[in-house]
Amino acid sequence: MTQSTQEPGFLGEASAWLLPTLASFRQEFPAHTNPSQACRIRWNTLLCDANLVSLTWPAEHSGRALPTRDLIAFHELCARHGAPQPINSIAHSILAPTLLQFGTASQKERFLPGIRLGAEIWCQGYSEPGSGSDLASVRTRGTPSADGWLVNGHKIWTTQAHLARWCFALVRTDPDSVGHRGLSFMLIDMRAPGVRASPIRQLTGEADYNEVFFENVAVPAENIVGDVGEGWRIAMAAAEYERGVYFLPRVVQLEHELQRAQALFEHAELLAGERDVYAHRLQEAQDRCQVTRWRVEQVIGRVAAGDTPGIDGAILKLLWSETRQMVIELQLELAGERAVVGPEATGEYAEQASIVREFLWSRAETIVAGTSEIQRNIIAERLLGLPKDKSIHAN
Repeated sequence: MTQSTQEPGFLGEASAWLLPTLASFRQEFPAHTNPSQACRIRWNTLLCDANLVSLTWPAEHSGRALPTRDLIAFHELCARHGAPQPINSIAHSILAPTLLQFGTASQKERFLPGIRLGAEIWCQGYSEPGSGSDLASVRTRGTPSADGWLVNGHKIWTTQAHLARWCFALVRTDPDSVGHRGLSFMLIDMRAPGVRASPIRQLTGEADYNEVFFENVAVPAENIVGDVGEGWRIAMAAAEYERGVYFLPRVVQLEHELQRAQALFEHAELLAGERDVYAHRLQEAQDRCQVTRWRVEQVIGRVAAGDTPGIDGAILKLLWSETRQMVIELQLELAGERAVVGPEATGEYAEQASIVREFLWSRAETIVAGTSEIQRNIIAERLLGLPKDKSIHAN
């Protein structure tokens, strides 16, 4: 763990709160329910009630003004004890720091309390049909109106849009622009007339993702963050905030999942030849987990020092997502016939069902937040200096 977790003060206070709170929480929500909507909503409420989602915010916005290293250490503390991800993590890790840096005084006054108190859930309106991972090809349009803008367009794969009160979205406000130019970072009321969210049922049986349709949605002029046309720069800064601490709890989870795979291996009924093969695959997964851990330690060290992840964000996303698929696939195979129950099974098969759920979910992790192909392209261009692939960058 980071150095500050060894020190008294905030981490001692956080530990004193977390352990009994989580023990009580588990009576209603066992660990295998962590991905469920109800579990994540309840955990979000508990964090907000304890004032633990605004750790690094300035005191003027009711934050605790703690250093980034304490935020990082708290995320790791929660991950090591298996706490779920709060339902509003998008707002906690992306939107709040974006508003603190780029927002107006009135935007901070209006929107930060809802995040801190857990009163308003947010979603992120970036991806669009037919655009893949090409964020610069946004076609959702904003046209000037008497009081601001009228937004028309179609977003997809929008996480928890069906629950969200607000959406921060990239909208093309210059009709003659192409690529990343001419985009604006808008805050859109999900209850406004003309907004419609349609859940997408996933392989796991859940429906966390949505299509979102905007039909002549009125957005006040004061709901643009930064200047009109500055959306790309703000969205890229927001992505840096996300990657700064995003992977820390996930790499801790990955290490726990590797331990689970090793336990399944020890109890599996395997032939001698099969045991050798699985032992080799587990060792490869362990080596990749170690490399991922080293990489995340490097990233959080830079973030704690006030830097940004840079190219390390792409490297870490690639390492983590592909390693997790490897580990969960091992779990599924080693669970044997009990894993055919499906992701929604309960009772004595709940643990096996959770493996199936994570296997199905992990299929998406090399796609969401930038596909593996896009990450490799970023690494090739920005780290290795290879020429750009025009087929990927074409608009």
